Amino acid sequence: MISAVDVKLQYGIKPLFENVNIKFTEGNCYGLIGANGAGKSTFLKILSGEIEPQRGDIIIPKNQRLAVLKQNHFEYDQYTLITSVIMGFGRLYEIMCEKETLYAKADFDNDDGIRLSELEAEFDELNGWNAESDAAILLNSLGVSTEFHERYMKDMEDDIKVKVLLAQALFGNPDVLLLDEPTNHLDIDAIAWLENFLADFENTVIVVSHDRHFLNQVCTHVADIDYGKIRLYVGNYDFWYQSSQLALQQARDQNKKNEDKAKEMQEFIQRFSANASKSRQATSRKKLLEKIVFEDIKPSSRKYPFIDFKANREIGNDVLQIGNLSYSENGEKCFESLNLFANSGDKIAFVGQNSLAKTALFKILTGEKQASDGFYKWGVTTSQAYFPRDNAEYFDSDLNIVDWLRQYSVEKAENFIRGFLGRMLFTGEDSQKLVRVLSGGERVRCMLARMMLQGANVIILDEPTNHLDLESITALNNGLIDTKCVVLFTSQDHQFIQTVANRIIEFTPHGVIDRDITYDEYLLNRERFYANLI
Repeated sequence: MISAVDVKLQYGIKPLFENVNIKFTEGNCYGLIGANGAGKSTFLKILSGEIEPQRGDIIIPKNQRLAVLKQNHFEYDQYTLITSVIMGFGRLYEIMCEKETLYAKADFDNDDGIRLSELEAEFDELNGWNAESDAAILLNSLGVSTEFHERYMKDMEDDIKVKVLLAQALFGNPDVLLLDEPTNHLDIDAIAWLENFLADFENTVIVVSHDRHFLNQVCTHVADIDYGKIRLYVGNYDFWYQSSQLALQQARDQNKKNEDKAKEMQEFIQRFSANASKSRQATSRKKLLEKIVFEDIKPSSRKYPFIDFKANREIGNDVLQIGNLSYSENGEKCFESLNLFANSGDKIAFVGQNSLAKTALFKILTGEKQASDGFYKWGVTTSQAYFPRDNAEYFDSDLNIVDWLRQYSVEKAENFIRGFLGRMLFTGEDSQKLVRVLSGGERVRCMLARMMLQGANVIILDEPTNHLDLESITALNNGLIDTKCVVLFTSQDHQFIQTVANRIIEFTPHGVIDRDITYDEYLLNRERFYANLI
């Protein structure tokens, strides 16, 4: 259990949190949600003690251990993977290090023996004898092969480091578990395993995530941050969304009833207040009118960009032909003899653990890379707009947002560009920001605005939901559902794939699987599809 009591944190003149009182209890998983800038990650840091609030207290029982998912991928570079995981249980790791030092002493004395006996007893109590095997099980479950366990973190790719840091947080059955975006950069299988792990976890979990499917799978409660307050809802993300919308509508309906009632009373008072026989009723109704309470409905601080992909030209039936396409990079084969046709109406999700293969294919199709062998051919009616996984080169500029977007627009008028940026939540002074200082989410919104201005009828997106908040993901999700364009995309967001794609293509070590089905249907039959390849 962990509690926040009268917590306040203020940066500048505006409080980020004020008088926050909330208790997170054992056996529950809390999804911490809120708009970008609402303070989700900051609140986790307050709970973990990394940030001190200006007022209030964080209360954790003395006998309980708190674990946090670390974000620094380089912090454990000098340690092996197994050691890095065990370090998640700080006290156990301290005991192991002290034991090792004592056993290595050349002048081991009686006091050392007594101390060692104490350490061994505590080591046994903390299940230290199983530490290495438990750490190995976590790593293997997340898809980190045993061959890597004794290697150093500095030699690992980022996708493995992410899994090691996650295993570190989960290690040793912590009493309180704080997870900030735990599904980022995880593959399908690792996310599914984590969902099952957290569903069975018996202690307290508080998680920040932009993955709606993940929140729906693991959360028993939703803690919603809005206007510096945190309001608790029972249920998962979808239940929160429906409940919050229903509560807002009920408040609006009650206000409407109150307004109608007040109007009726005012008319009666004005009509009969001078009438001697009706004056008593008029006075009575005036008193009732003064008692009517209008619910103060604040508009949510959440803002949704307007994302709408409209093609300048209708697309024909022949969209894309790929024949025997192969590509290798640095001696590593990404894909070989790839054959496929994309047709009008296709919305294809490219899935699988080999992110290099998916990115390479998109770069070949957009002319940024050259295939090793084979060919591809776009239909004569097609035009393409591309969202790359890495967009840094587009923002290496001293232009402000208005002038940056103007480069990609046929219409150069200031009002048009500002209006378009307003749809993407860049208003007022925000539109004068230099693009090189934009956040990850702001860059993504700029890239999506650029794509919309192109008016292409084929949309190619490589991990577009990275860095976006839930509101922007929802807007992009809905925009792709509604568009008539052909869509080729990759994403780790389960709900995004399920609701957009009508066709799934997976790159596997044994070849390519191509099925005209939804994502959930694909996952249900995945093992059978694999068996047919081998």
